[in-house]
Amino acid sequence: EHQQSTLISLVVPVFNEQDSIGRFVESLREVFNPLAPSVACQIVFVNDGSQDATEFAIRTVMQKDERIALINLSRNFGKDSAMCAGLEHAQGDAVIPMDVDLQDAPEVIPDMIRKWRNGAKVVNARRIDRSKDSWAKQMSATAFYKVFNALSEHSIPSNVGDFRLLDRQVVDVVRTLGERSRFNKSLFSWVGFETAEVTFERPERAAGTS
Repeated sequence: EHQQSTLISLVVPVFNEQDSIGRFVESLREVFNPLAPSVACQIVFVNDGSQDATEFAIRTVMQKDERIALINLSRNFGKDSAMCAGLEHAQGDAVIPMDVDLQDAPEVIPDMIRKWRNGAKVVNARRIDRSKDSWAKQMSATAFYKVFNALSEHSIPSNVGDFRLLDRQVVDVVRTLGERSRFNKSLFSWVGFETAEVTFERPERAAGTS
């Protein structure tokens, strides 16, 4: 049984995303403020060696919001490594890795939390519309899932990125794996646990470049 006040940690790797930070935090306020006081949130930004004003932008919003934490990596290690660093610091009863560019739709988070409270240990967020992606991106993504799942003993769901809710129990298992060269999408599927799904349409980036 979940306690009355549930903490959800958002793990957000960022690399040269100075223009995305403010609107991302504001969009999360719009999602989480109506859920209070039964749900609280922690936002863990992992600055993956940004060379622009990303760190300054994060520290600016931190001054007004104690729910925000910052991990600064010494250089650019890549998204999967940044995600691992965030998982180590996330304190929530559940953890949601997500991108800062608002292509991972914050408005589906309440539905993810609902399915988790109903017993799912993992809630995948699956994209149902890739029309905003370029033709090359759509084709390469389709080919990737086909090839990976053909070669792997443990398939990964198509059109599901890192954006998903992970129960604390799942996070703790992933943290104990000791992998240093990680492909997180595969690990999140490999560890098992009861899984549910929400769907969303992926919009264009709110700011910055992919």
